[in-house]
Amino acid sequence: MLRVIHTIASWVLKRRLEQVQHFMDHPQEVQERLFHGLIAESKHTAWGKTYGYAGIKDMDTFRAQVPISPYESLYPWIDRAFRGESDVLWPGKVRWFSKSSGTTNDKSKFIPVTEAALEFCHYKAGQDLLAIYLNERPNSKLFTGKALSMGGSHAPHPQFSGVNFGDVSAVLTENLPIFYELVRTPSKDVALLTDWETKLEAMVREVMFEDVTSMAGVPTWTLVLLHRLLERTGLGHIGELWPNLELYLHGGVSFDPYREQFQELIPLPQMTYLDCYNASEGFFALQNDLDKRDMLLLLDYGIFYEFIPMEEFGRDHPRTHTLAEVELGRNYAMVISTNAGLWRYLIGDTVMFTSTSPYKLKVTGRTKHFINAFGEELMVDNAEVAIAEASRETQATVVNYTAAPIFIAGKTRGGHEWLIEFEREPDHLDAFVAILDQTLKAINSDYEAKRQGDLALGPPKVHVMPPGTFHAWMRQRGKLGGQHKVPRLANHREYVEDILRLVAVSS
Repeated sequence: MLRVIHTIASWVLKRRLEQVQHFMDHPQEVQERLFHGLIAESKHTAWGKTYGYAGIKDMDTFRAQVPISPYESLYPWIDRAFRGESDVLWPGKVRWFSKSSGTTNDKSKFIPVTEAALEFCHYKAGQDLLAIYLNERPNSKLFTGKALSMGGSHAPHPQFSGVNFGDVSAVLTENLPIFYELVRTPSKDVALLTDWETKLEAMVREVMFEDVTSMAGVPTWTLVLLHRLLERTGLGHIGELWPNLELYLHGGVSFDPYREQFQELIPLPQMTYLDCYNASEGFFALQNDLDKRDMLLLLDYGIFYEFIPMEEFGRDHPRTHTLAEVELGRNYAMVISTNAGLWRYLIGDTVMFTSTSPYKLKVTGRTKHFINAFGEELMVDNAEVAIAEASRETQATVVNYTAAPIFIAGKTRGGHEWLIEFEREPDHLDAFVAILDQTLKAINSDYEAKRQGDLALGPPKVHVMPPGTFHAWMRQRGKLGGQHKVPRLANHREYVEDILRLVAVSS
């Protein structure tokens, strides 16, 4: 049965490549048509009436009439939809909301997930990702086995009938056509369990007996599952359990610090790793060249894009750039307007374009996930590269880490404090720290300038955390599971101090 499914699915998915090629060849035209479609669709909503959508005919008018909105500004509108009101931000009633903590504060955010967003963004992008993969790997046997996915859970709203919320992965799982149950594992009942520890054990019991050919999930939690499987089975590596495993779809965090761990756990010659850029708010980009790690921006999926140059970010009225105006090598804060009713929404990510023909990018960090206490402008992508290089040079394996500034106080010199949990510690920690520092200098000129002479910024201060520290911290915060990520950088010391207190109490 699965071989028949593989043949049919491969044929259907490859037909979608023409659509992908179209938006690659005509990016501005596709985005302009989508922009006018979103405006026309929403002019009779409460938001559309408030901001004069009926009179918006071009981008300049849109910029002038519609404010750039972080979540806090959109929240009153989202809350109206969350309480069951129709035609607020998007036509009709929204029945599903993705619950997201964000990664910069503990308060939950509720992101609307409309039927249009499910069908024409999340699912469409997922199908096209598979189409691109099958085109690159014509001998793939992807659908002859099961697809393993790690996700969260959902629940009905306790007060408003017909409204549900949960992790975006759970929203997608619940709304998938029944057909997909034939090719996925674990079962929906297990996949949607609420308690993470209970879910993990149930997943191990189910998936260890399947022929898994692909996996999808955040690297940190996928590694937890893989290690648990090896403990339970007593096998040497995952390839012994799933010899036909060929694809891992990952996103949410940089894969570079985890790549070596996965390659050790899955020493299979056919294994391929594909990066994607998706979130509660939509599916934005995917890796379309297996030999290059930047990602193709998806332009015909119900999302209109704008970009704020980071040197203008934080100003009262920054002028956004359209695709036609972006430049290579500059950091931008991404702004989206979507078929889920998120209008000029500041998603909180920073990106850098690596190509404009077609439009390809890499995620460089978060607008609030950086360290810039001394003008060093350290972004997450800088940290990921430096951690990966220090690990490679010292044969270390990093499980998790976070970093924060050491603020100047009295005779205390400014610097950065890193909390790092290793699976395999470096032979010489001093060498690891030195390579971390030197790599940051090599890739970030602002950091290099501030480190010159140790005057403005001292060398990194690294603490090795006991095994299980970050897992315990995330559990303490109620953030275990596939959709929650350890914040890598912060321009404050809240996370670092919290973890150090936890370790002190435990020791």
